[in-house]
Amino acid sequence: MSYDPSNIFAKILAGELPCHTVYEDDVALVMMDIFPQSRGHTLVIPKAASRNLLDADPAALSAVMPLVQRVAVALKSVTGADGLRLAQFNEAPAGQTVFHLHFHLIPVYDGAELGAHASSRADDAELADLAKAIAAAL
Repeated sequence: MSYDPSNIFAKILAGELPCHTVYEDDVALVMMDIFPQSRGHTLVIPKAASRNLLDADPAALSAVMPLVQRVAVALKSVTGADGLRLAQFNEAPAGQTVFHLHFHLIPVYDGAELGAHASSRADDAELADLAKAIAAAL
């Protein structure tokens, strides 16, 4: 399958749809997941157009991974999470629902189960506060 430039993340990157931005540069957009699996669930979305890891330009991957690590460190610090899950899905059978390469950073808390993907929408005020706190920690 090929990349569809009308996917929701492409629209967010183009400024056509809003998001809770944590950070943005010429490589990627970092934003809060509005349907989080845990408090602080954050997405890192490369700006280079690719459907997923399978068709991504290796140079784009090389450029974005240091940012994924920086965000992970800041996210764990801000949320006080006990651990952090990095997830990335490739094609629908593997769980991909938005067909633009992106990385999930999901805080994990001892004794707390992760929520189901896209099961409930988070509070916008809480997402805005988390975005500001994570941004300040970068």
